[in-house]
Amino acid sequence: RPVTRKLGVNTWVWVSPLDDEALARLAPMVRDWGFDTIELPVESPGDWDPQRAGELLQGLGLDATVVLVMGPGRELVAAPRAVVAETQDYLRRVVDAAVAVGSKVIAGPAYASVGRTWRIEDRPAAYRELRANLAPVADYAAERGVTVAVEPLNRYETSLINTVEQALDAI
Repeated sequence: RPVTRKLGVNTWVWVSPLDDEALARLAPMVRDWGFDTIELPVESPGDWDPQRAGELLQGLGLDATVVLVMGPGRELVAAPRAVVAETQDYLRRVVDAAVAVGSKVIAGPAYASVGRTWRIEDRPAAYRELRANLAPVADYAAERGVTVAVEPLNRYETSLINTVEQALDAI
C-alpha cells in the first residue's frame, strides 16, 4: 500500500514576520498550489492572531504546523534566570498558537538564540540545564497535545546542538 505524505511550505518563503494580512493572502495560494500544510512562524506573539489563523486554515482545508523562532535574547542555557523565564513564557505562547491552529507540534532550536555561539566547557552540564529549563515547557505542551521538536542547527548558528545525536543526548 502506498504511503501518502503531506507536503507543506513555510510562510518565510514569502514574508517575515508573518501577519494576519499576509496569511489571508498566502493561505489560499498555498492551497491552490497543492500544498496540504502551511508552517506558521511565531517570531513575536501577536504578529498574527492564532484564532483567526485557525479559522482561515480550517475553512481552506489546510493543516498547520508552527515553528518557534529563537531570536536574540531567547535562551534556555547559560543565561540569566530572567532571560530563561522570558524564553519559557515565549515558548508557552508558541504552544498556545499551535493549539489554536490545530498543530500537534512546535519545532525549532528550543534552546538558544540562532547565531549565538560560545565555547562549551561542560556539554553534559549544559544539556542538564537545557533539560531542566525545557521540561516545564514540554510538560505544558504535552498537557495540550503538542510535541516540542528540537531542531539541531549548524555550528555557525549555535554551539549547543549541531547533530541529531547531540539532540538526542540533550533531551
